[in-house]
Amino acid sequence: MPDMRPPLPPFTRETAIQKIRLAEDAWNSRDPERVAAAYSPDSAWRNRAEFLEGRAAIVAFLRRKWERERDYRLIKELWAFTEERISVRFAYEWHDAGGAWFRSYGNENWAFAEDGLMRRRIASINDLPIRPEERLYFWPLGARPADHPGLTDLGL
Repeated sequence: MPDMRPPLPPFTRETAIQKIRLAEDAWNSRDPERVAAAYSPDSAWRNRAEFLEGRAAIVAFLRRKWERERDYRLIKELWAFTEERISVRFAYEWHDAGGAWFRSYGNENWAFAEDGLMRRRIASINDLPIRPEERLYFWPLGARPADHPGLTDLGL
């Protein structure tokens, strides 16, 4: 299979955590094509109240998202897993064009094909306005440093 994306199902706790960190790093790159490459060509999404299907729709969605959500930084954490499914909780910080800051909290349910590509993603997300002094994510744009605290350590 040319598009294999390890780690592959069936997942263990360790490989589920690896899969989550790979996804987090990709999303923090804010590169829509890099992110979309982890999804099956016919991947189905629900993101908030928006329904998407396929990589082209994912790329278009992510371009719109990161035009609006500036200085985006994300942390994901394992919630639960089975052999081919992973549930994560996450929080990300961003600001809008006017400089107002937000922390967006959510949960995602992921289902994977045998090749390790995500075939389904269901995300529920809520946005909380925050003051600049309430921000917790200060690493340089890109992947979260290995020594940066996760959600639990941050009390989120």
